[in-house]
Amino acid sequence: MSVEFNHKSVLLNETIEGLNIRPDGIYVDGTVGGAGHSSVIASKLDPAAGGCLIGLDQDEAAIETARERLKSYGDFTKIIRSNYCNFREVLNDLGVGKVNGILLDLGVSSYQLDTADRGFSYMEDAPLDMRMDDRNPLTAYTIVNEYSENELYRLIRDYGEDKFAKNIAKHICAARQTKPVRTTLELSEIIKGSIPMKIRKTGGHPAKRTFQAIRIEVNHELDVLEGTLDTMIDSLAEDGRLCIITFHSLEDRIVKTIFKRNENPCTCPPEFPVCVCGKKSKGRIITRKPVVPSEKEMEENSRSKSAKLRIFERK
Repeated sequence: MSVEFNHKSVLLNETIEGLNIRPDGIYVDGTVGGAGHSSVIASKLDPAAGGCLIGLDQDEAAIETARERLKSYGDFTKIIRSNYCNFREVLNDLGVGKVNGILLDLGVSSYQLDTADRGFSYMEDAPLDMRMDDRNPLTAYTIVNEYSENELYRLIRDYGEDKFAKNIAKHICAARQTKPVRTTLELSEIIKGSIPMKIRKTGGHPAKRTFQAIRIEVNHELDVLEGTLDTMIDSLAEDGRLCIITFHSLEDRIVKTIFKRNENPCTCPPEFPVCVCGKKSKGRIITRKPVVPSEKEMEENSRSKSAKLRIFERK
């Protein structure tokens, strides 16, 4: 069964305002998804003045939807299937140097969660997959059935921040001795059996953190984020802005740390009267505290609850 690519854009108005869009600017949406943010960006651009939108996504369904939704804007919107970590190569291929704004809306989309056979959801039975890009050879099945107990433990501990990581890893390895763990509900049941009953009653769905951890590993989400932000900041024109929406503390911590380092890169000891390291600030953090959804948005879209928006402006 196919599901239409529906995804309610989180922090839409706040992000558009944060990008500070100019009609003649060039903007990159690195996670174009269903083109919710992109369609608003495109509506504010003037192609006659050089305004241009470049949308990237590694998910084929997202690319098809974005192309369809943005086709009325014509040639000044360019939609390309690629992971945002390749954005600099994409810009080079298009002959683009600096850009005026970049947006990343991280995490898994509502479409991906609601399309059961993608294997992202612990609520629906499906093959263990979790790939955002179906060209990726690594699947959740491989991780669950082939990673060692120690590798699984570290993965669930570090990416899922689950205090029962050791027990979950042990139970997964015990279960796969009998037969391979093939589906999301099989895995969900194994995880459930690893967590004490009293915790299960109060702590939300027991599989949530492990599924997050496996998804992050399958898609190299944190490595890609950490390895790309400096290049994105370097690719901004003067006064250009980088807006990033995160959905869990691991992503948010990376964004916060890299933004701070680019604002104040000086490595001199605090007692030095003047800077001698020569590292210059690349800009400023616009959001001292992250922007979070309003009560109204959280009521209307429960998946927005953990969202945080941080914004960096280039000097």
